[in-house]
Amino acid sequence: MRRVFSLWDSTVGKKIMMATTGVILIGFVVGHMIGNLKVYQGADAFNHYAEGLRTVGEPFFGSGQLLWIIRIVLLAAVGIHILAAVQLVMRSRKARAIGYRKYEGDMVFSYASRTMTWGGLIILGFVVYHLMHLTFGNAHPDFVHGNAYHNFVTGFQSWPVSIAYILTMIPLGFHLYHGFWSMLQTFGATNPKMNHVRRPIAAALAGVVVLGNISFPVAVLAGLVGY
Repeated sequence: MRRVFSLWDSTVGKKIMMATTGVILIGFVVGHMIGNLKVYQGADAFNHYAEGLRTVGEPFFGSGQLLWIIRIVLLAAVGIHILAAVQLVMRSRKARAIGYRKYEGDMVFSYASRTMTWGGLIILGFVVYHLMHLTFGNAHPDFVHGNAYHNFVTGFQSWPVSIAYILTMIPLGFHLYHGFWSMLQTFGATNPKMNHVRRPIAAALAGVVVLGNISFPVAVLAGLVGY
Protein backbone atom coordinates (compact mmCIF):
# COMPACT_ATOMS: atom_id res chain seq x y z
CA MET A 1 0.00 0.00 0.00
CA ARG A 2 2.90 2.35 0.78
CA ARG A 3 4.25 1.76 -2.72
CA VAL A 4 0.88 2.68 -4.20
CA PHE A 5 0.82 5.99 -2.33
CA SER A 6 4.45 6.63 -3.27
CA LEU A 7 3.63 6.03 -6.92
CA TRP A 8 0.61 8.34 -6.71
CA ASP A 9 2.69 11.05 -5.08
CA SER A 10 5.14 11.10 -7.98
CA THR A 11 4.62 12.95 -11.24
CA VAL A 12 5.19 9.76 -13.21
CA GLY A 13 2.63 7.93 -11.07
CA LYS A 14 -0.02 10.60 -11.67
CA LYS A 15 0.62 10.44 -15.42
CA ILE A 16 0.27 6.66 -15.32
CA MET A 17 -3.05 6.97 -13.46
CA MET A 18 -4.25 9.58 -15.95
CA ALA A 19 -3.30 7.30 -18.83
CA THR A 20 -4.91 4.23 -17.25
CA THR A 21 -8.18 6.00 -16.45
CA GLY A 22 -7.96 7.61 -19.89
CA VAL A 23 -8.02 4.17 -21.50
CA ILE A 24 -11.20 3.35 -19.56
CA LEU A 25 -12.88 6.63 -20.50
CA ILE A 26 -11.83 6.49 -24.16
CA GLY A 27 -13.16 2.95 -24.32
CA PHE A 28 -16.48 4.14 -22.95
CA VAL A 29 -16.70 7.11 -25.34
CA VAL A 30 -15.98 4.92 -28.37
CA GLY A 31 -18.33 2.16 -27.19
CA HIS A 32 -21.09 4.68 -26.44
CA MET A 33 -20.80 6.18 -29.92
CA ILE A 34 -20.84 2.75 -31.59
CA GLY A 35 -23.87 1.70 -29.55
CA ASN A 36 -25.77 4.85 -30.50
CA LEU A 37 -25.31 3.96 -34.17
CA LYS A 38 -28.15 1.49 -33.54
CA VAL A 39 -30.50 4.48 -33.81
CA TYR A 40 -30.06 4.32 -37.59
CA GLN A 41 -31.63 0.84 -37.56
CA GLY A 42 -34.90 2.14 -36.16
CA ALA A 43 -36.83 2.28 -32.90
CA ASP A 44 -36.98 -1.47 -32.22
CA ALA A 45 -33.22 -2.00 -32.67
CA PHE A 46 -32.30 1.02 -30.57
CA ASN A 47 -34.71 0.19 -27.75
CA HIS A 48 -33.53 -3.42 -27.79
CA TYR A 49 -29.94 -2.17 -27.47
CA ALA A 50 -30.89 0.12 -24.56
CA GLU A 51 -32.71 -2.72 -22.82
CA GLY A 52 -29.69 -4.95 -23.39
CA LEU A 53 -27.55 -2.52 -21.41
CA ARG A 54 -29.86 -2.96 -18.43
CA THR A 55 -30.00 -6.75 -18.65
CA VAL A 56 -26.35 -7.42 -19.53
CA GLY A 57 -24.78 -9.96 -17.19
CA GLU A 58 -27.99 -11.90 -16.50
CA PRO A 59 -28.51 -14.39 -14.95
CA PHE A 60 -25.29 -13.95 -12.95
CA PHE A 61 -26.33 -10.37 -12.14
CA GLY A 62 -29.76 -8.93 -11.52
CA SER A 63 -31.30 -6.45 -13.94
CA GLY A 64 -29.18 -3.30 -14.02
CA GLN A 65 -26.62 -4.53 -11.46
CA LEU A 66 -23.69 -4.96 -13.85
CA LEU A 67 -24.59 -1.67 -15.54
CA TRP A 68 -24.35 0.12 -12.18
CA ILE A 69 -21.00 -1.57 -11.47
CA ILE A 70 -19.76 -0.21 -14.80
CA ARG A 71 -21.11 3.23 -13.92
CA ILE A 72 -19.30 3.17 -10.58
CA VAL A 73 -16.04 2.18 -12.28
CA LEU A 74 -16.50 5.00 -14.79
CA LEU A 75 -17.29 7.48 -12.02
CA ALA A 76 -14.16 6.42 -10.13
CA ALA A 77 -12.10 6.73 -13.33
CA VAL A 78 -13.45 10.25 -13.90
CA GLY A 79 -12.65 11.25 -10.32
CA ILE A 80 -9.10 9.88 -10.42
CA HIS A 81 -8.53 11.38 -13.87
CA ILE A 82 -9.63 14.86 -12.76
CA LEU A 83 -7.72 14.71 -9.47
CA ALA A 84 -4.50 13.64 -11.18
CA ALA A 85 -4.94 16.31 -13.86
CA VAL A 86 -5.51 19.10 -11.32
CA GLN A 87 -2.53 18.04 -9.22
CA LEU A 88 -0.27 17.82 -12.29
CA VAL A 89 -1.32 21.29 -13.44
CA MET A 90 -0.72 22.76 -9.99
CA ARG A 91 2.64 21.01 -9.73
CA SER A 92 3.63 22.22 -13.19
CA ARG A 93 2.71 25.83 -12.41
CA LYS A 94 4.57 25.72 -9.14
CA ALA A 95 7.71 24.34 -10.78
CA ARG A 96 7.60 26.75 -13.70
CA ALA A 97 9.98 29.60 -12.99
CA ILE A 98 8.79 32.12 -15.57
CA GLY A 99 5.98 32.37 -18.07
CA TYR A 100 4.77 29.46 -20.13
CA ARG A 101 7.05 27.09 -21.95
CA LYS A 102 7.08 27.13 -25.72
CA TYR A 103 4.86 24.44 -27.18
CA GLU A 104 6.44 22.31 -29.84
CA GLY A 105 4.78 20.64 -32.77
CA ASP A 106 2.06 21.67 -35.15
CA MET A 107 -0.54 24.34 -34.40
CA VAL A 108 -3.45 21.90 -33.92
CA PHE A 109 -1.52 19.77 -31.44
CA SER A 110 -0.30 22.86 -29.56
CA TYR A 111 -3.83 24.22 -29.31
CA ALA A 112 -5.16 20.84 -28.16
CA SER A 113 -2.59 20.61 -25.36
CA ARG A 114 -3.30 24.13 -24.13
CA THR A 115 -7.06 23.58 -24.03
CA MET A 116 -7.05 20.33 -22.06
CA THR A 117 -8.06 22.01 -18.78
CA TRP A 118 -11.00 24.14 -19.89
CA GLY A 119 -11.97 21.54 -22.47
CA GLY A 120 -12.15 18.95 -19.71
CA LEU A 121 -14.41 21.22 -17.65
CA ILE A 122 -16.76 21.71 -20.61
CA ILE A 123 -16.87 17.96 -21.21
CA LEU A 124 -17.58 17.29 -17.52
CA GLY A 125 -20.47 19.77 -17.54
CA PHE A 126 -21.81 18.24 -20.73
CA VAL A 127 -21.65 14.71 -19.30
CA VAL A 128 -23.69 15.79 -16.27
CA TYR A 129 -26.31 17.40 -18.50
CA HIS A 130 -26.29 14.47 -20.93
CA LEU A 131 -27.05 12.06 -18.08
CA MET A 132 -29.86 14.31 -16.82
CA HIS A 133 -31.19 14.64 -20.35
CA LEU A 134 -31.15 11.15 -21.86
CA THR A 135 -30.42 8.76 -18.96
CA PHE A 136 -32.36 10.02 -15.94
CA GLY A 137 -34.77 12.27 -17.83
CA ASN A 138 -35.02 15.13 -15.33
CA ALA A 139 -33.74 17.61 -17.96
CA HIS A 140 -35.86 16.18 -20.80
CA PRO A 141 -39.14 17.85 -21.85
CA ASP A 142 -40.89 14.57 -22.73
CA PHE A 143 -38.98 11.69 -21.16
CA VAL A 144 -40.54 8.23 -21.40
CA HIS A 145 -38.92 5.53 -19.26
CA GLY A 146 -38.10 2.44 -21.31
CA ASN A 147 -38.39 4.20 -24.68
CA ALA A 148 -34.84 5.27 -25.47
CA TYR A 149 -35.60 5.93 -29.14
CA HIS A 150 -38.39 8.37 -28.30
CA ASN A 151 -36.17 10.16 -25.78
CA PHE A 152 -33.32 10.32 -28.30
CA VAL A 153 -35.43 11.74 -31.12
CA THR A 154 -37.49 14.22 -29.11
CA GLY A 155 -34.39 15.31 -27.20
CA PHE A 156 -32.45 16.22 -30.33
CA GLN A 157 -35.44 17.86 -32.01
CA SER A 158 -34.61 20.87 -29.85
CA TRP A 159 -32.29 23.14 -31.84
CA PRO A 160 -30.56 24.65 -28.75
CA VAL A 161 -29.85 21.18 -27.34
CA SER A 162 -28.53 19.86 -30.65
CA ILE A 163 -26.36 22.92 -31.27
CA ALA A 164 -24.90 22.69 -27.74
CA TYR A 165 -24.25 18.98 -28.29
CA ILE A 166 -22.49 19.64 -31.59
CA LEU A 167 -20.36 22.46 -30.17
CA THR A 168 -19.29 20.29 -27.23
CA MET A 169 -17.82 17.80 -29.70
CA ILE A 170 -15.09 20.35 -30.52
CA PRO A 171 -13.39 20.27 -27.08
CA LEU A 172 -14.09 16.53 -26.91
CA GLY A 173 -12.19 16.05 -30.15
CA PHE A 174 -9.19 18.06 -28.93
CA HIS A 175 -9.29 16.21 -25.61
CA LEU A 176 -9.31 12.80 -27.31
CA TYR A 177 -6.59 13.85 -29.73
CA HIS A 178 -4.12 15.10 -27.15
CA GLY A 179 -5.17 12.62 -24.48
CA PHE A 180 -4.71 9.55 -26.67
CA TRP A 181 -1.33 10.83 -27.90
CA SER A 182 -0.20 11.47 -24.31
CA MET A 183 -1.47 8.06 -23.23
CA LEU A 184 0.66 6.33 -25.87
CA GLN A 185 3.66 8.36 -24.75
CA THR A 186 3.08 7.51 -21.08
CA PHE A 187 2.87 3.80 -21.88
CA GLY A 188 6.18 3.94 -23.70
CA ALA A 189 5.18 4.10 -27.37
CA THR A 190 8.03 6.52 -28.04
CA ASN A 191 10.34 4.53 -30.29
CA PRO A 192 11.19 6.06 -33.70
CA LYS A 193 8.93 3.61 -35.52
CA MET A 194 5.91 4.83 -33.53
CA ASN A 195 6.60 8.55 -33.30
CA HIS A 196 5.39 9.40 -36.80
CA VAL A 197 2.09 7.50 -36.46
CA ARG A 198 0.99 8.51 -32.95
CA ARG A 199 -0.59 11.78 -34.00
CA PRO A 200 -2.38 10.39 -37.08
CA ILE A 201 -3.80 7.56 -34.97
CA ALA A 202 -4.94 10.02 -32.29
CA ALA A 203 -6.44 12.32 -34.94
CA ALA A 204 -8.27 9.42 -36.60
CA LEU A 205 -9.74 8.27 -33.28
CA ALA A 206 -10.89 11.78 -32.38
CA GLY A 207 -12.28 12.39 -35.85
CA VAL A 208 -14.33 9.18 -35.94
CA VAL A 209 -15.85 9.81 -32.48
CA VAL A 210 -16.61 13.49 -33.16
CA LEU A 211 -18.17 12.89 -36.59
CA GLY A 212 -20.13 9.91 -35.31
CA ASN A 213 -21.56 11.86 -32.39
CA ILE A 214 -22.33 14.95 -34.48
CA SER A 215 -24.24 12.78 -36.94
CA PHE A 216 -26.91 12.00 -34.33
CA PRO A 217 -28.42 15.47 -33.76
CA VAL A 218 -27.88 16.33 -37.43
CA ALA A 219 -29.79 13.21 -38.51
CA VAL A 220 -32.68 14.01 -36.16
CA LEU A 221 -32.90 17.66 -37.25
CA ALA A 222 -32.70 16.64 -40.92
CA GLY A 223 -35.51 14.12 -40.47
CA LEU A 224 -33.31 11.13 -41.29
CA VAL A 225 -34.01 9.70 -37.82
CA GLY A 226 -37.51 10.07 -36.48
CA TYR A 227 -41.01 8.64 -36.61
